[in-house]
Amino acid sequence: MAKIRLTMAQALLRFLDNQYVDFDGQTTKFVTGVFGIFGHGSVVGLGEALAAESNKLPFYQAKNEQGAVHAATAYAKENNRLKIMAVVSSIGPGALNMVTGAGTATANHLPVLLLPGDVFACRQPDPVLQQIEIPYDYTITANDAFRAVSRYWDRINRPEQVMSAMLNAMRVLTDPAETGAVTIALPQDVQGEAYDYPQEFFEKRIHHIERRMPTEAQIKRAADAIRKSRKPLVICGGGVRYSSAGDVLREFCHKFHVPFGETQSGKGVIPWDDAYNLSGIGTTGSLAANRIAADADLVIGIGTRLGDFTTCSKWLFKNPDCTFLSVNVSGFDAYKMNSEPIVSDAKAFLEALLRDSSLGAYETAWGKEVPDIKGQWDKEVCRLYSEEVSGGLSQARVIGELNDRLLPHDAVVISGSGSVPSDMQRVWRTRVTGTYHVEYAFSCMGYEIAAALGAKIAHPDREVVVIIGDGAYAMLHSELLTAVQEGKKIIVFVLDNAGFQCIDNLQHSQGIVHYGNEWKVREESTGRLTGASLAVDYAKNAESWGAVGLRADTIQELEDATRRALKETRPTVVHVHVTPKSMTGNYEAWWRVGIAEVSENPDVVTAWERMQDEIEKTRKF
Repeated sequence: MAKIRLTMAQALLRFLDNQYVDFDGQTTKFVTGVFGIFGHGSVVGLGEALAAESNKLPFYQAKNEQGAVHAATAYAKENNRLKIMAVVSSIGPGALNMVTGAGTATANHLPVLLLPGDVFACRQPDPVLQQIEIPYDYTITANDAFRAVSRYWDRINRPEQVMSAMLNAMRVLTDPAETGAVTIALPQDVQGEAYDYPQEFFEKRIHHIERRMPTEAQIKRAADAIRKSRKPLVICGGGVRYSSAGDVLREFCHKFHVPFGETQSGKGVIPWDDAYNLSGIGTTGSLAANRIAADADLVIGIGTRLGDFTTCSKWLFKNPDCTFLSVNVSGFDAYKMNSEPIVSDAKAFLEALLRDSSLGAYETAWGKEVPDIKGQWDKEVCRLYSEEVSGGLSQARVIGELNDRLLPHDAVVISGSGSVPSDMQRVWRTRVTGTYHVEYAFSCMGYEIAAALGAKIAHPDREVVVIIGDGAYAMLHSELLTAVQEGKKIIVFVLDNAGFQCIDNLQHSQGIVHYGNEWKVREESTGRLTGASLAVDYAKNAESWGAVGLRADTIQELEDATRRALKETRPTVVHVHVTPKSMTGNYEAWWRVGIAEVSENPDVVTAWERMQDEIEKTRKF
């Protein structure tokens, strides 16, 4: 057997550069680059291997390790999980900065390979710089924090261990049911240790992503459930996107007249104006989807994990006879809400169901309810898109102007946590499939700008647009500098409402006084943050990093700024002042939160009592 002597880090990169995936007969190179920030725990090991002339994987110099993971995660999403990037960090704080990004990738079932540096396996120099020592268990390092947020975790304590570790890493990264963050901790001494590796370890390896086909029994059970229902409703989740099942879902809904609501991950796989598309569903859902859901007697979840925002904390489905059918490649998700589980690929399931003769001429009993409520909702969206509010621009209006008039319809639009994605799930009208990219499974503030960088690397010839609140922008915008460095033009609209207004809304809705969420200076007389609002110039912030900074306080200025941004070649930030509390409202939805049972504030006690009434209306499992 031919062998080649390499360091563990060199072997790791050579292996990654020869990994491919096959999906539906198309072969794609799987690992296409590395994000990261070097430090003493990686720069002379993995860094040496990356710097070598023989390495063909491009390196992207991030400015924050969390941002690097978000960029890699978004890159994987925009490539429908068929291409990924690795992320490298130093030990200690550099590694721990990646934990939030790992949680985001895992919650969203998106593959990302994390390669944090680690302490010396030999332990001779201990304690080294940035090492955390745990007296009761010396085998624990900072990288053990990744165990809770990784789908696979390993530590390479000998150079030959990289072979079994990476095969397991690829197993998880390429499995639609298991994929998420994979963490391989790399002790800094082992990175540079050499071993005689078998040449076959580095040969081109194709990982076959197989569609999990439904059984005849599963199709029979699903068809029986549908035939027994009068008013079924589909929930379109992210699994529909990754299965490329949008067209066949549309065919199913049209054939049997079944309406569907969209999760954040499933939104946009079918255009907004489809006759059966009711827009977002759940806590941040539309009036149309939520009202239809309340009357449904069968809920068919396809590729969704049925989180609390989708189900309104299991409160949304009010029909006492409502049952659940969940189609998912993950058995863990398929069993939620006491569903009849169909562990299957979404597209394969729908195609088989359409072929099933037992459904015959089945048709739902929704009749005019669906077009009527969809028409009502479309009128409400049009109202929001032209809304005038005192004191400035309406946030809903700004989103509407960007969506309806100002942005190209094929632009990839990105958002994350806060009130902006809540509004977008309700009112964004996706006209080109695959252009809506909102992270909400982990609700991670700070995802947005880094994600735009990853999306732009995936789509260099398309506009990539971020719509972000000022709170999320302040939390993490460092990859704007990376976008400048890489010459990757992204457009960022910062909707400035002077604070964390989404959480302020939640706080105040439960009887609590406005406290700690609005961006105000501290008053000496009260000792509280109740003074004047902070004045921040996000356009100048962008300019200081070499991006273009623009401002918009009127609709005409927004139009002018957007047109200029589209013509720019550099990353561009548009600072838009919006009136606080000008986001969309609650459309027959509820969300369970932990309200104080005892309080000196009577409004809080009232909110707690009201919550108990609503809890009685929820399903218990």
